[in-house]
Amino acid sequence: MRLKVWSKLGMGAILAGALGACALQALEEPATPLVRIAELEIDPAQLQTYKTALKEEIEASIRLERGVLTLYAVSLRENPAQIRIFETYADRDAYESHLKTAHFLKYKAGTQHMIKSLKLLETAPIYLGAKR
Repeated sequence: MRLKVWSKLGMGAILAGALGACALQALEEPATPLVRIAELEIDPAQLQTYKTALKEEIEASIRLERGVLTLYAVSLRENPAQIRIFETYADRDAYESHLKTAHFLKYKAGTQHMIKSLKLLETAPIYLGAKR
């Protein structure tokens, strides 16, 4: 009888240890960053106003949101009203949280009439590198 009890306790300890190791490994593995590219066409008559609003939104996002890793905005040289934004978030939760922030909602509401088209591209990160 004692052998059965010790056997069950031993198996329980092994199982608990294995589950603990899996949980620890899950905590140690970094989340996969979420990377998006936004392609926008801005009304040329509103371009400078749009750029000001975009700069304000990017600065607030980087300053206030831990999960926003990068926001790079560029325009096409041959057509400055064509804007591309490269966005990197720590994970999907960080992205979803970003969409609900006051500064993003202000940007979205304030610029929607300036944006002639918007295309969001989902990506699969291969390698992300940057100097610090």
